[in-house]
Amino acid sequence: MINYLNNSEIDRVKWDACLDEIPGVKPYALSWYLDIMSPGWDALVDDDYLSLFPLPRARKYGFSYLATPVFLQQLGLFTPDGDRERIAAEFITFMPEFYRLIDLCIGQEAKAPGYTLTPRHNYELKLDEPYENVWLGYMTDCRRNINIAHRYPQEVVDDVKPGELISLFRNNTAARAGVIRNESYRRLHSLMEHCSKAGSGRLLGVRSPKGKLLWGMFVIEIHGRTTMLFTAGSRKSRELRTSYHVIDHLIRSYAGTGQILDFAGSTVPSIAIFMRSFGGERTTYWRLYCNTLPWPLRLLK
Repeated sequence: MINYLNNSEIDRVKWDACLDEIPGVKPYALSWYLDIMSPGWDALVDDDYLSLFPLPRARKYGFSYLATPVFLQQLGLFTPDGDRERIAAEFITFMPEFYRLIDLCIGQEAKAPGYTLTPRHNYELKLDEPYENVWLGYMTDCRRNINIAHRYPQEVVDDVKPGELISLFRNNTAARAGVIRNESYRRLHSLMEHCSKAGSGRLLGVRSPKGKLLWGMFVIEIHGRTTMLFTAGSRKSRELRTSYHVIDHLIRSYAGTGQILDFAGSTVPSIAIFMRSFGGERTTYWRLYCNTLPWPLRLLK
């Protein structure tokens, strides 16, 4: 039986225990991740916490709605086994009617009446081969850019601070990424600090000779999966091909371990091409959408 639980009713021990049973689970559904990035989240669960469906709820103009927060790529159904698309559809049809707008990215192609599904894509690279074999899987342009990067001294460091990585993004990348609220940056900062202290994530980067951060990334490392959640770079880093250098460094460090490198997806074509160039496999997730807001609020979503 599916139950709707308010945030205070969710048993986080049972919740995370279920996720521990799912091989290679993405970090977004972990209770601590949701607590930081979507405070007050609710959930649909079955009686024994064998199937989970987080609900990142919010409220605006007096209406409750569900929307995938920034820096949280996808949610949907999480269960160790079973027909995930069928089970996800059952959970979706159980959504409370008071959610007048539902705009979620989910991991299943779950078709339900009244909802539209739009595919989105990600790239994942399983690092079970030696580095030399992984290198051969890179696209020609990728290998060329890495070789260009190696012409310059670019030491990968791990002393990057959350604040300076976010500042680098806001000063160089934010205009192309679209509007991101200050609250989303504050939550991201908290997530970085939490993961660094808990040993579930780290920040890497390359600095100029004077110590200025040229390019950086924040990765989450759990359950055999390394997720490249957040990257930022300066104009100089693009000249030096620093992004290629650091990602190649990360791949080299994990090659042969079976770790999955998750590029965390992008709807920007140029970024998608960049991700694909490292030889990863394209995976699909889905945007689930339903809008029953009254006009004209429907236009203000």
